[in-house]
Amino acid sequence: MNTKRSGELFEHAKKLIPGGVNSPVRAFGSVGGVPRFVERGKGASIWDIDGNRYIDYVLSWGPLILGHAHPAVAEALREAAEHGTSFGMPTTIELDLAQVIIDAMPSIEMIRFVNSGTEATMSALRLARAHTKRDKIIKFAGCYHGHADMLLVQAGSGVATLGLPDSPGVPEGTTADTIVVPYNDLEAVKEVFLAAPGEIAAVIVEPIAANMGFVKGKHEFLNGLQTLCKNNDAVLIFDEVMTGFRAGLGGAQRIYDLDPDLTCLGKVIGGGLPVGAYGGKKEIMQSVAPAGPMYQAGTLSGNPLAMSAGLATLRTLVGSGVFDDVSKKTAKLAEGIATIGKENDIPVQTGHAGTMFGAYFLRRSGVEITDYETAKRHADTDQYMKYFHAMLEQGFYFAPSQFEAGFVSSEHTDDDIENTLRAVEIFVKSERRT
Repeated sequence: MNTKRSGELFEHAKKLIPGGVNSPVRAFGSVGGVPRFVERGKGASIWDIDGNRYIDYVLSWGPLILGHAHPAVAEALREAAEHGTSFGMPTTIELDLAQVIIDAMPSIEMIRFVNSGTEATMSALRLARAHTKRDKIIKFAGCYHGHADMLLVQAGSGVATLGLPDSPGVPEGTTADTIVVPYNDLEAVKEVFLAAPGEIAAVIVEPIAANMGFVKGKHEFLNGLQTLCKNNDAVLIFDEVMTGFRAGLGGAQRIYDLDPDLTCLGKVIGGGLPVGAYGGKKEIMQSVAPAGPMYQAGTLSGNPLAMSAGLATLRTLVGSGVFDDVSKKTAKLAEGIATIGKENDIPVQTGHAGTMFGAYFLRRSGVEITDYETAKRHADTDQYMKYFHAMLEQGFYFAPSQFEAGFVSSEHTDDDIENTLRAVEIFVKSERRT
């Protein structure tokens, strides 16, 4: 496969942009090789600058549930752009998108649009602290909630520790009130509440962790978090930036039949444009300025381009049967990968929810990944690196990291799924021979 122009552009990019990319995982750091410079996308396919075509299972890391350049989204953007790209004033399209989201997710009574998932989680946590008049928050190791300082922390030794900065430039004081515990470990959360009675403002969690690979929250874990927060007057925040309108039309919370106090959204609700949102109970949301004292603002928040693309996407998904069709294809892909691994004695753990999926290659059989520690211990990143490049050579683009979820769109055909599974089988059988 020719990657000459991508290689040249990457070397040039490194002279202009730190690491040559505007978001770290794009640099192929964990898999090696030359990152592809994309020229265009259509449907389920992307073409790089060297003319290579790939079936895309990254889909801009989730937003493109209707695939690249979907006609309904493109037309909505064209119409919106002709009327103006940004006003910094209210528009009716904001209300239309807000209503579609509120109708789909009953836990959301009011919503505020922002411009990224990081903005959404940062604002939701500020709101939780303002509402409870407390400072401490609980997050889970391996759950990524954006790059706000207070969330860039890692767990130390022991069941639960105060977070230490996970990046240079983050002052220790910024993370002093962030407590990190293992994912899917309800007992650890109980210990924190017992150790700090009346001090916890919020618990923030990905109901399906899509940034440590793909790990579902256990129902008893998520349900237990809801009970603990309710009993301790803490705010439960579901980070559904990845899972919102991906795991289910009402998010993962509808799948688990749970009722978080606040929900963070992004990705799909912008139809491929930069967007984020946080919403939840009216009692809490009324604290947001100008209705209340908790300040948060954004010049481009609710801009008509993002609102129009998101509305076109959600209207295409909701009530059309499209989502169910994509979900079936996603299940076929994930379960097919698992079957191929089992039949060829290559240990693989897969999972899927709605239109998102994950696949770990394991160091040995008989183990299960349930949290970040087991992901680091059992995931065979060397095997994944070989898999990634083998699939790339055959024309299939998966995440350039073992610890990222994958996505399927409405534009992936049955033939795409079958051809992908054939490529997986070719790779697995070659590994078995070695």
